[in-house]
This record gives sequence, C-alpha cells and structure tokens, in this order.
Amino acid sequence: MNSEVAHPSVAQGEIKTSPEAIQKVNLLGMSRSEMEKFFEDMGEKKFRAGQVMKWIHQFFVTDFAEMTNISGKLREKLEKICEIKAPEVVHRNYSKDGTRKWVFRVGDGEGSLVETVLIPAEDKTGERKTLCISSQVGCALDCSFCSTGKQGFQRDLTPAEIIGQLWMANFSYMEEVPVAERERSVTNVVMMGMGEPLLNYDAVLSSMSIMLDDFAYGMSKRRVTLSTSGVVPKIDQLAKDIDVALAISLHAPNDELRNELVPINKKYPLEQLIAACQRYITKDGNESARKHVTIEYVMLDGVNDKPEHAQQLLKLLKNLPSKINLIPFNPFPHAPYGRSSRNRIIAFQKTLSDAGFVCTIRQTRGDDIDAACGQLVGQVADRTRRAAQWKKKIAEKNEILRSEG
Repeated sequence: MNSEVAHPSVAQGEIKTSPEAIQKVNLLGMSRSEMEKFFEDMGEKKFRAGQVMKWIHQFFVTDFAEMTNISGKLREKLEKICEIKAPEVVHRNYSKDGTRKWVFRVGDGEGSLVETVLIPAEDKTGERKTLCISSQVGCALDCSFCSTGKQGFQRDLTPAEIIGQLWMANFSYMEEVPVAERERSVTNVVMMGMGEPLLNYDAVLSSMSIMLDDFAYGMSKRRVTLSTSGVVPKIDQLAKDIDVALAISLHAPNDELRNELVPINKKYPLEQLIAACQRYITKDGNESARKHVTIEYVMLDGVNDKPEHAQQLLKLLKNLPSKINLIPFNPFPHAPYGRSSRNRIIAFQKTLSDAGFVCTIRQTRGDDIDAACGQLVGQVADRTRRAAQWKKKIAEKNEILRSEG
C-alpha cells in the first residue's frame, strides 16, 4: 500500500469511516500489485485493479461514474473513499517548436513547484513525443552547470506526483476527445527532469512499473530511460529490480574535472561508475533495454570541449557499449559557463564518431519557454539554503566588479 496516503479501514467489503472527513486514497500512483491488494482488502476481486488502471491511465478518466464496466455499487464505494488526482497545473506554456512545458504544484508548502517538459520529434514510426519527468522538488546534487541545482532541494515526489506528470501530458492531447476515442500520445519517457531519480528510488521504481504495465501505459522498456548522475549502489539495485534504459550524466572525461562539475563524483568516481554501467548491461536476452548506456555530455566552452577531452572520453568508454549525446549548454542568469561553439561541438562529435561511437548532438528545444536541458528551475522552498547562498555569492561578485570598475 502506498505510504503517501491515509485511507479508511476496509475489510470484507465493509467501509469504516469516522465522523470526521477522511483523506481519500489517491489511486493514480498505485502500481498494479498495490491496487490488487487494495481491492482484495475491500473484499473485491483483484481483477478490478486492472479495470480501474485502464480507465485511469488509458482513457484518462477521473470520475468513477464513467467507469461503465464496474458495478454501480462498487463505483459508489470507490467514490466515498478514493480519488484520482494529478498534481495541480499552475502554469503551462507551449513553445513555437512544439515543446510543451507544465509547472505543477505539489503539496501545500510555499514554492512547492516542479516542471515537466514534452519534446516532439519526427522519427521512422511517426511522431515521437518524449516526456522529461521530474522526480524531486529541486535537486540535492548541485551540479555546477545546472540551474535546477542552484535552486536547492525541498523533498522527494510521491508516485502519484511522478506518474501524474505522464498522465497530464497525455491528457493534454485528449481533453476534447470523447472517452472511447482517447489514446496515449507520449511515446517515450526520460527520468531526466528536476532531481536525481536514484535518490528517490522507491517512488521512481513504482512509477516506472506503471509506465511499463500493459494495464496502464504499456510502454516499451526501451522507451523508458532513467538518467542518473552516478549513484553507484542504486544503479546495481536498479539492475535487479527493473529493465529500463540507463543514461549517465557524465559531462567530464576525468575525475578532476568531474569533481568540479558533478560533485557526487567525489563519492563515486569514474572507475566505480563505469564498472557499475558495465554490470548494468550484463544481461542475457535480446529483448533487454540494456544493450548500451547513453552518455550525456553537456558542452561547456573551454571547460570540457577540447580535443584532449574527446581523447580522454574515448579511453574512458572504450569497453562500455554506449551512445553519446552531446548537449549544447543552455546558459542561465549568472552561469559561470558559456556554450561551446558549433564548430567545437562538431569537431568533438567527429572525433568520437571516427572512433566508432554513435554520437549525436542534441537539438536545443523549448529554450524560448525555459524548457531546455538544465533550465528546469521551478521555485522551491530550499531546505539546503543553496539558492540564497548562490544569490549572495553572485551579488558579492557583482559588487566587487563594480568597485573595481
């Protein structure tokens, strides 16, 4: 049972409620096994779980009265003790390039906002829609080039708040479509938004199981990707628990530079990280999503984009089946870095491609609505006080420049 919700006692079909108002159970974030147990505790057959999941995740229905293959008595029972509730949308913006961005309010705390971005692109099978999902309010890792990290960290998201982002993105295409004609529009998911997914492990794992479930979104495991900055023990645990694609936010080819850009590298250095990646893709079966690891590498002008960095990257990845995604840096106010030139990025790509790696340059999308990579800022109540410290540091730097000028 989800720990995120309190619910009335249910046993053999009996509903016990107190005279006070009860907090309804949010079914949105329940995995199939959790929902089956919930229905069995109500004295119902567990196949009801699959029926309800289809209504929620395939037809985007939130009103139990519309679930026509469920008895009226059960619908009334569910209406009393349950709800289907996605996070509140406080802002939405659609880019001229087709990118969509939502800002969700999660919880009651001031500034408890997270952001989600959908990126459309043409592919061989038609129009691909990739959703970048957040897993935390803010981020605790403080990578030096990431604006989200500069906002600090508040808390983990619940399964309902994570899967609710996927639910809302699909529903945004279906709002005016009759229920019987609705279909899932999002084709790919990347756990690559705000936060470090492996530091909110249980909720992320539960959410990805819903994404893969045929009674919910039925997504291919090759189309669900978890991106991590390198929490090595959790990479090993993930390999045991689920089969999804893995991406690594690498951004540097040596420990000295990565310690500066991605501070978690001080705890789990590159040798340990690459070894964990090799263990992750060691799996029999042609249907596994673990045939390779995607390497994400943000291009920072004069920092990690030199020819020697490309050679170091080749050496680092020589025994790791991988695809490399070069990401042009998206500047944010007072960022200490600049974007590598187009020519520098292309030269870097050529070095890697000539060595036999599949290496792509990510097209910058959604930057007119601050939806590009590294721009998921949100507004969080910063437990770490990092945002305040960052602003103070910038103000001090500006004051020094003014006094020297």
